[in-house]
Amino acid sequence: MFILLVEEIEGVMLGALRRKAASGASSASVCGKSFYKLKPAGSASRVSSAVVEEINCIRGFGNVRTFCHLPSAGKTMYLMPKREVLNSSLKNVNLQNGSRPFSSDSDGDVFEAVVPFMGESITDGILATFLKKPGDRVEVDEPIAQIETDKVTIDVNSPEAGVIKEFVAKEGDTVEPGTKVAIISKSGEGATHVAPSDEKPSEKSPSSPSPPAEEIKEKQTPKVETKPAVAKPKGPPPKHSASEPQLPPKERERRVPMTRLRKRVSTRLKDSQNTFALLTTFNEVDMTNLMKLRSDYKDVFAEKHGVKLGLMSGFVKAAISALQKQPIVNAVIDGDDIIYRDYVDISIAVGTPKGLVVPVLRNAENMNFAEVEKEINNLAKKANDGSISIDEMAGGTLTISNGGVYGSLISTPIINPPQSAILGMHSIVSRPMVVGGNIVPRPMMYIALTYDHRLIDGREAVFFLRRIKDVVEDPHRLLLDV
Repeated sequence: MFILLVEEIEGVMLGALRRKAASGASSASVCGKSFYKLKPAGSASRVSSAVVEEINCIRGFGNVRTFCHLPSAGKTMYLMPKREVLNSSLKNVNLQNGSRPFSSDSDGDVFEAVVPFMGESITDGILATFLKKPGDRVEVDEPIAQIETDKVTIDVNSPEAGVIKEFVAKEGDTVEPGTKVAIISKSGEGATHVAPSDEKPSEKSPSSPSPPAEEIKEKQTPKVETKPAVAKPKGPPPKHSASEPQLPPKERERRVPMTRLRKRVSTRLKDSQNTFALLTTFNEVDMTNLMKLRSDYKDVFAEKHGVKLGLMSGFVKAAISALQKQPIVNAVIDGDDIIYRDYVDISIAVGTPKGLVVPVLRNAENMNFAEVEKEINNLAKKANDGSISIDEMAGGTLTISNGGVYGSLISTPIINPPQSAILGMHSIVSRPMVVGGNIVPRPMMYIALTYDHRLIDGREAVFFLRRIKDVVEDPHRLLLDV
């Protein structure tokens, strides 16, 4: 660009010089501005500032103010801009071409907090609540709002440390990734501080003068004496017909909109009920040996692995063994095909205050008891504090739901699509059982398997539960693979 500029300037100047030299003039002019003729090689020569300004107007480079040249003998003279002038011009050109900084302010003081990417299958969410108020101080990556999606709750974090200037979106708005939520000011200028109390200022100023007593007397309405009305005797209360229902008063009811997570759960469960041929089979498990194993090794286990030994890891290992012996339970229908999975991803149903979530143990067939317990604790903690991600809940080949932690005795769980079965665990109850011809108390648990009868026959479902029963009642089978 500057080479073209130099060649164009050279052509204009030399043409003017030739015309003036022919007429005997000692100076030439360009665009109405005069300049000196170029002297022979080796002598100093300069261009007047007025000519430079006129040339700048021609080329559109308002920041180019100084030119220098070094003519040499027998060579064409070129005009080159100085380095600092070149840098200044390039900066102006970049700004004119639309290059803008991230901040909306020239000094980079203001930043925008936007909705982050929420996952491949999630396109929007509901702005559930603001965790901060305008005027509050926030640090980098500190959550300032929460977005409710179909599956998880996602935080909107502050891009920079500063003060919340204002909120752009409102609670209850449907937002998409990239939607502006708040404006953060690094310096705190222009931030609106919210008073801690919600008390409204009194409409009447305490400093306003009160009207004179005489005016108050004049404005008073004269009293009119009225005779007290004779109370009419009340009639009997209206009789309600026998068919008219006695409804509770509306003021004792509350209407709350469903969360996105609750809507998603209800939709998926209803789709499961409408799509699958649901059937449930039951069995009961004697928990004596598994509970004894846990009691004998819980201290040593916790000391070595840093996690408590629970009953869930025993059922996960038993379910993995049952899936390997009955691979059809680990399969799924896809159109007119059956997809067999040669891996085992166990989904663990976790009930949270916001709804049911189902994190997944990836490649559970390669985990030992300690790894299963650690991963379950980690995923359950994330689910309860709302930090679990979409990827940690995607997929799964079999779901285990432990309703026993809430005291459930028996239930018929619903399949989590697109899986083909779900295993339900229940509470442990001491019941009289016949063992060796004697009636003895035993800690018993009912287990249930709900399966898609389009794919899984009753024979495979019963064998699946029988394998879980055998492994839980005799954990040594896992060591011997029998």
